[in-house]
Amino acid sequence: MKIRQITAGITICILAFIMITVTQMQKDGEECIPDMVWYNGEVRTIENELEKGTTREVIEKEHGCSLLFTADEDYQGRLNEYMMVNSMIMDLYVNDNSIGDAPEDVFAGKAVWQTKQERYDILRHRMQWEVVVFGILLLLLIYVVLLMLYLNYIRPFRILREFAAQVAKGDLELALPIRKNNFFGVFTESFDLMRQELKRARESEYQANISKKELIAELSHDIKTPVATIKATCEVMQVTEQKEDTLRKIGVIAGKAEMIDNLVGNMFHATMEELEVLKVEPIEESSLIIPEMFHDFKYYGQITLENDIPECLLYFDKLRLQQVLDNIINNSYKYAGTEVKVRFIENAEGIIIKIRDFGQGTTEDELALIKEKFYRGSNTEGKSGSGLGLYLADNFMMQMDGEIGCYNEDGFVVELFLHKV
Repeated sequence: MKIRQITAGITICILAFIMITVTQMQKDGEECIPDMVWYNGEVRTIENELEKGTTREVIEKEHGCSLLFTADEDYQGRLNEYMMVNSMIMDLYVNDNSIGDAPEDVFAGKAVWQTKQERYDILRHRMQWEVVVFGILLLLLIYVVLLMLYLNYIRPFRILREFAAQVAKGDLELALPIRKNNFFGVFTESFDLMRQELKRARESEYQANISKKELIAELSHDIKTPVATIKATCEVMQVTEQKEDTLRKIGVIAGKAEMIDNLVGNMFHATMEELEVLKVEPIEESSLIIPEMFHDFKYYGQITLENDIPECLLYFDKLRLQQVLDNIINNSYKYAGTEVKVRFIENAEGIIIKIRDFGQGTTEDELALIKEKFYRGSNTEGKSGSGLGLYLADNFMMQMDGEIGCYNEDGFVVELFLHKV
C-alpha cells in the first residue's frame, strides 16, 4: 500500500509540473510574437525619430527593422522582395513643412520587419518542448503500467514462488500473507490451505510415528519381563532335572529365550535412540558458509547481519547447524515478530553467533527451563509448536562440541558457540 501511495504522489507532482511548464511555455511563446498594437507603436516612434532627424542606420539598429524610402532608387524592387517572404510592412508618414503654414503628413516609405525566421524559431522551440513533455508523459505512463504489472501480477507470483520454495524445504510454519485487492487471492488462499493441510498431515504423521515407536518400546520392555521369567525357570529346571532328554529340551528353550531377549533388547534400544537423538556428524567447515545460511532465512522477515564473519575453520555439522539457526529465526519471527540482528564475535577458541530480536523476551524463571524437552513458555498461547525446538538445538550443539545460551537484553538473545579447528 505504501508503494502505491508514493507512486500516486510522484505521478501527481510530475503531471502538475508538466502542466505548469506547458502553460508557461505557451504564455512565453505568445509574448514573443508581436501583435499589431506593438507594430503601430513602433511605427509612431520611428516617424517621430525621422522628424527629429535621426539617421536611417540608427533607427534600423534600434528597432530591428529595415526602412524603405520612396526616394530610394531600388524602392519598388526591395519592397517586392520583402512582400515575397511575408514580412510585416507598415507605412511611414512624416510632416511636410514645405506646404504652407500647416504642415501635413505625407507618405515617406515603408518600415519592414522580417518575422518569418522569428516565427519559425518560436514554433521550433515550442515543438521541442512539446516533444520533451510528450516523452516524459510516455515514460511516466510506461512506469505506471510496469509498476501496476509488478504489484498486481509479478510480485504475487514471486511471493508464491518463495513460499513454494520454503514449503519444499519443509517449512510449514510461516503463513502466506493474503493481501487485499490481490488478483491471485484465490490461488494465494489455496496455497496457504495446502500449507495448512500439509502441516496437519505432517503433525499427524509425526504423532503416529511417535506413538508407534513408543508402543514398540513399551512392548519391547514388557516382553523382556516374561522372557526373563522363562530364562530363570529354565535355569532352575536345569539344576533340578536329571533326565537327559528333558535337560536337552530345557536347553533348547533357554537358548531360544536368550535369542528372543537379545532381539527384543536390540529393538528396544534402537527405538529409544530414534525417540531421543538424531545423528550428528560434525566435520571441519569454513566459517564463510554460515552467513549464506541466514540469506535463506530472509523469507521470515528482516534479518540484518551487522558485521562479516571472521574467516576460519570451525567444527560443526552443516545440516544440524542450519536446523538450529532455522529454529531460532523461526521462534523470533513467531513470538517476537520484529527485526532480527546477527553479530559474529571471534575469540581465541571459536566464533560466537549472537542472534537478537526486539520482542518482549521471556521471564527469568522460564529461562532456566526453556531448553527442556516439551517445555513451552507463557507467551506461546495460541501459537503452534511442540516444545522440542530449543531442546533439539541444545542437543545438536552439544554433539558438535558447542554451546547454546539464552538471555534477555532489550529483547531475546540466543548465542551459539562453535569451536575452531
